[in-house]
Amino acid sequence: MKPGLVCKNLTKRYKNGPMALDNINISIPSKGIFALIGRNGAGKTTLTRILATELLPSSGTATINGIDVVNEAGRLREQIAILPQESRAVQWLTPRQSITSYLLYCGLSLREADSRVLPTLELLGIKKNENTLNRMLSGGVKRKVLIATVLASGSKVLFVDEPTTGLDPISRSELWTVLNKLKKDRFIFLTTHYLEEAERLADMIGIIDEGKLVALGTLNELRKIVKYGYSVRILQKGVSVRPRHGKLIVGENGFKQIITTEDEADRLAKRFIRDGTRFSMNPISLEDIFYYLVKKPIETGEVEEDEGGW
Repeated sequence: MKPGLVCKNLTKRYKNGPMALDNINISIPSKGIFALIGRNGAGKTTLTRILATELLPSSGTATINGIDVVNEAGRLREQIAILPQESRAVQWLTPRQSITSYLLYCGLSLREADSRVLPTLELLGIKKNENTLNRMLSGGVKRKVLIATVLASGSKVLFVDEPTTGLDPISRSELWTVLNKLKKDRFIFLTTHYLEEAERLADMIGIIDEGKLVALGTLNELRKIVKYGYSVRILQKGVSVRPRHGKLIVGENGFKQIITTEDEADRLAKRFIRDGTRFSMNPISLEDIFYYLVKKPIETGEVEEDEGGW
């Protein structure tokens, strides 16, 4: 299969401003979920807007399924649907009215638009809310209404920019279930700063930092970038530790994390158990990989490479 999403040296510099995207290169199939993760201001939304034909790049090219996002923007818009981060359900409409009006705006007939409403609401588990005003719905259901709206368009490429921001854990989990259903026959370009969300949902993951794409691949491929397989976190202050192997992350307020080998993690665990130190030990997660690569720990601090013993 030929790559469906291809970016070549894609760059965006805002006038009199910083470099928002710096020579982004991506070549991946247009299937499943691609999650782009990064800190606030890393360039996630800028890249999304360029690929969704909402913003022109300063230089470089990008295509989706062979369609150029700049030179063939009109053609591409017929095949994509976009759920921006700032989207809100119109308060005085119902879910049925929201979806119908959107499809009419897209050029469908009233009969065709109406035929798509109930199947889409049923797929997302909100058919019972079809005639309830959006302002009466919970935050999670409102988000589902927005996803239902773009889904009903029939577009095979969906851009979803930080869809679960501000949602409670239950609503977020429900939306994860929905997105997992949708990815079976669609390509979803998802941006998020929730690393657990990307780990749970994504088939491919890109890590962006200060406008640069620092890693791209499946979760297992990203794990191979980090030569250490385990993470040990010290859950109390004032503990002195110098791992024999691995990377020691030192953050504010005494936060310490060691990314290391299985043998070294086992040795440290035995020491902490003996000393009564509270700690956690787990196989390396996407969160660990992210902070390893961007050199920024969970709490702002410095990262130290340490090969000595304690």
